[in-house]
Parts: sequence; structure tokens; C-alpha cells
Amino acid sequence: MKRKTLGITTALVSAAALAGAGTIGAHAAPEPANPLLAKQEALHSAAEQAGTISSALGLSGGEQLVPRDVLRDADGTHHLRFDRTLNGLKVIGGDIVVAQKAGQVTGVTKASEASLAGLDTSAPAIQAADAKLVVFALDRAPVLAWETVKNSVKDDQTPSELHTFTDAKTGETLMTYDGIHVAEGTGQSTYSGTVGLSTTQSGTTFQLKDGARGNQAVNNLNNGSGTGTLFTDADNKWGNGTYTDKATAGVDAAFGAAKTWDYYKNVHGRSGIKNNGVGALSKVHYGNAYVNAFWSDSCFCMTYGDGAQNRNPLTSIDVAAHEMSHGVTSATAGLVYSGESGGLNEATSDIFGSTTEFYAGTTADVGDYLIGEKINIRGDGKPLRYMDKPSKDGKSLDYWSSTAGNVDVHYSSGIANHFFYLLSEGSGQKTINGVAYDSPTFDSQPVTGIGRDKAEKIWYRALTTKFTSSTKYAAARTGTLAAATDLYGANSVEYAAVNRAWAAVNVK
Repeated sequence: MKRKTLGITTALVSAAALAGAGTIGAHAAPEPANPLLAKQEALHSAAEQAGTISSALGLSGGEQLVPRDVLRDADGTHHLRFDRTLNGLKVIGGDIVVAQKAGQVTGVTKASEASLAGLDTSAPAIQAADAKLVVFALDRAPVLAWETVKNSVKDDQTPSELHTFTDAKTGETLMTYDGIHVAEGTGQSTYSGTVGLSTTQSGTTFQLKDGARGNQAVNNLNNGSGTGTLFTDADNKWGNGTYTDKATAGVDAAFGAAKTWDYYKNVHGRSGIKNNGVGALSKVHYGNAYVNAFWSDSCFCMTYGDGAQNRNPLTSIDVAAHEMSHGVTSATAGLVYSGESGGLNEATSDIFGSTTEFYAGTTADVGDYLIGEKINIRGDGKPLRYMDKPSKDGKSLDYWSSTAGNVDVHYSSGIANHFFYLLSEGSGQKTINGVAYDSPTFDSQPVTGIGRDKAEKIWYRALTTKFTSSTKYAAARTGTLAAATDLYGANSVEYAAVNRAWAAVNVK
């Protein structure tokens, strides 16, 4: 089946047109003491405005906006992210982002501009078994469709949540994607040396549960599956640095989760994966000699295998941050895990996996633009992916082309990875933290980087306020340029650098 590629349309709406839509907090306020309560209140307020916004946008009578996320800027701007339903059916590709400031709506970004007016949503006479009726509006005229989810386990022990969308009238397969987001890898040992951990005391025992970070916890699957059991310890000294003590992998997972939490909190002001102060669950020792790790939205958790011979747990910092960043993407842009949007989804996890590793600043696993360099996936000591020149892995794309949407998402991600490296560090030869890089450009023209600190903020803002489920590379360029404008101004060096870096990977 030809993989569907998805599109994005951006529309600016005048303040007068939506003046009655209201606002969520017209002015900046101190960070709330209870992020979960603040998030619930913001979503409730967004829900109260949904009807007014829906009317102002000219949506049809059967359409409703369902709030999914609210992001607050320091200047009082709120970005309200809505999913859409039509006569109670979820619209795949119906998500929108509404920007508000001082009582006015300043902009709207839609995953699809297609009108839903007049679409017949009555259920077909023949219903698909174990399927849910939806409206499918990604990169095509909206149609009624069946969504089926097949849960299975692949030959390599990776679980699968395969989503398939089928035209309810013609039976045509419209799109498939897997709800399990996998990072391939193996690990050899403990990666971060001796580390401090935030744990919870319960009676005379300690639990590997981080009360300082939303009670995010680590469970032991004991080479099985399911939920597992929470790690406990009598003296609060965990692991021995080798695979012979199962708590060692738990230490790495807890440390990676903590650094990922701290990175998002201190760099981007995000309180947990869903920005609600709640920590995610990590599970280690999955399966038998399972050479992988994965994130699942359905359990809001990430899972690590033990690698070859059950001696190499996949628990390095960049792998942990990569997987949990899939959760951040799901909670914000919701980039569909297929075609170009899937490549952007994977690249986002690589980008924030790398930046979290830089943020962690450990001497045992220094920051770099290599993905999975510690886990020796191929047994030859080489990284899983390279951001400065993605094609060095033999499969990833350095530059965009019209066929990028047909490439596996782990390899089409190379385009955005390359963009981010160029934006951060620039082209040509250089050595950073002892690692040598030599980044080329599509047009053979140089790129001057603006630094990782600025580049990561531009990507995060684009992800959380500009991207939607259907964003392709061209729209990612538009979104990051808009993010650079928001942060640094339309005439800034940073804006020009974003424009130049996209040109350097052939996205224009």
C-alpha cells in the first residue's frame, strides 16, 4: 500500500472575527503550585469557549471542538489545541490550534481545511468487526471510515498496536500506523556511572518512585511483559553496575527519566510529558534478550529490553529521552506516525534525545549529535543514527525529495535531524565534546549555526504551537519560521538561520 502523506494549512483570523471567543488568562502569571490542577482548569476553560470558537470558525452544526492541550506563554498568549468531532465521531486530521492573547484570537492552525458540511455520518449497513467509526480527513476529502486496532507481538517480541483506517464505503485502506514507537538498540552496561536518585520511603523499604518528579516510577518485568512490580530496596542503594543485579537497569531508567523531566522542565517550562505534573512509568527487563525499547501512549509508559543475552539493557539517556519525547509529541502536535509526519515525529524524539543528553552533562555519556552511540546496535561500535550526516548509517535521508513520505519514518527523520544539526552548529568540519562532525549541504552553500540553546527552543515552540497531526516537511519549515519570529523576530538572525538551514536540506 502506498503510504499516505499528510498536509497542513495555516490560516490567520482577525481579532475582530473571534473577539467573542474569550481568553484563558490574559496576562502572564506565576507558575502554578499544582500543575495538574492548573492544566485541568485551563482545559475546562478551553471547553467553555469551544462552542464560540467553533461558530467563529464557521464549523458546521454537527462539529464540536474537544480540548486536548493548552500551552501558556510568558506574555499571556495561550495556545489551545482542540480535536474535532462530527456528530460524535472523531475527525482524523481535524485538530486545530487556536492562539489567544488579551481576549483576542490571533491565529488558527488547522491540520485540514476541508469542509465537513453535508458529510453523511450514519453508520453503514455492514459494520466492520471490532472497529470504530470515524471521519477521515487527512490529505483528502473527508470520508466515513472504520478504524481498527490490532494488538499483537512481532517476531522480535516488540508489541504492536496497528491502527488501520478503511473507507467505510469503498473498503480502500486509507492509512496504517503503529501506536508503538520503537527505538532500535542494545546496551552493554550502566551508562552513567554512579548517580543520585530521588526515591520514596514506605515503611522500612525504599521504592524506585520519584516524588519530586510526578511520582514517575520504575517497574521490573523480570523478563516478562505486562505491568511488572515496583522496584524496592532496603538500604536505598540500588544496583551494582552490571546486569547481574536487575536493579542496575532500573537505576539507568530512573536516571534517564529524571534527566528527561528536568530537561523539559528547566529548558522548556514543561511539567512532565503531558505538562500536568504527572510522571510516566518506566518498565525494564522486558522479554527475553529483547534488543529494543519503546514508548506506548496507551499505558503512558516506556519499556526497555535487556539486549543480547539479557546482558545489555537499553537504558542510555538519549534512548530514554527519545522514547519519552514520543509522549510529548502525542500530547501536543500528535504527528501521525506515517509518511512525512512520521519522520518529523521520529526526528523530534531524536532531537530531544540529543538535547537531553547535552543537558544531563554526565562525564560517562557526554552530549553529542549521535543517536544511540552507547548501545552498539550493530555490534560494530557505531551509533544508530547521525544528525550531522544522517546517510552515514546507510539508510537515512540527508535531504528532502518528493519520495520522502514513502521512506520508513526512522530514515525520513534524517531530514529534520540534519536541519537541527545545521541550525545548531552549522555546516563543515568541527569537533564538539571530542566528537568529529562534517556536515554537508544540498546546495553546497555554508550554514552558520545559531547554537543548540536557540535551536531547541525554536523546535519545541513549533512542535507545541504550530505543528498539527498532518504536518509535512514544507509545513515544518513554515512552523519553525513562525516559531523563530515569535521568539526572536521576523528580521532576526535566528529567523534567517532557520530559513537557510531548511534550504540546506532541500526544504523550500
